[in-house]
Amino acid sequence: MPTIAVNKRATFDYELLDHYEAGLVLTGQEVKSVKTGHLSLKGAFVTRHGDELYLTNAHIPPYPFAGEVAGYDPTGPRKLLVRRSEIKHLLGKMAVQGLTLIPIRVYTKKRLLKLEFAVGKGKKQYDKRQTIAKQEAKRQAERAVKSY
Repeated sequence: MPTIAVNKRATFDYELLDHYEAGLVLTGQEVKSVKTGHLSLKGAFVTRHGDELYLTNAHIPPYPFAGEVAGYDPTGPRKLLVRRSEIKHLLGKMAVQGLTLIPIRVYTKKRLLKLEFAVGKGKKQYDKRQTIAKQEAKRQAERAVKSY
């Protein structure tokens, strides 16, 4: 499963609890653009419209060899294919505990494009500082072992 795009800020800004997989509804030229690596999840999030989930604010530029597409929005919402029972479960979690849905990565599974997203809880500023401190301590320990 080759990974196409990763949301690097997700693990830094959120404490990720449960991971889920969803299919993406894309047009043909969007699929080609994504498979060539032209996708950015920076600032993207998963929203709810009625009883469906949508990937919002993910930037997919138009495929350069497809020609002009009238009215194309690179950051428009894209529908996620998730089972209805999973959607109800997720929406219940979000309503009760104040959690949010964060896209983690987009990858291919056989010939399909899949989105991995997670239920997350936002970190406070001091949590982020603790994460940075742990990463620095780990780096220093690895350097010490390597130089020894």
